[in-house]
Amino acid sequence: MISFGYQQSIADHTLFVRNQTGKLTLLIVYVDDIVMTVDDKEEMSRLKKLAHEFEIKDLGKLQYFFRIEVARSKSGIFISQRKYILNLLKKTGMTGCRPLESSIESNHKLQSGVGESVDKERY
Repeated sequence: MISFGYQQSIADHTLFVRNQTGKLTLLIVYVDDIVMTVDDKEEMSRLKKLAHEFEIKDLGKLQYFFRIEVARSKSGIFISQRKYILNLLKKTGMTGCRPLESSIESNHKLQSGVGESVDKERY
């Protein structure tokens, strides 16, 4: 991806960033999966044309990635590991167990910095 004008993140080597003329593209590469978020339709088309170098299949909007479920609504995007946790509880025979209180805040909202410039040094 570096040869295509992307910078590899210092904080996460699976994250590639391209910020050209104020249009941001983020790619997360994990083994044979790529999750992309693009605010430029031309860049999305350019990425899809890479099929001659990589085996690429557009699976549409992200629903599940790396044990994380992604759901969209009018209120925003929600991520959850419910399916993963239920499978883990079933696998360990603990589906009948009751939850304990946690100091972690549930249903926490992440706010996007719409309109903020992206500092390449953070990546």
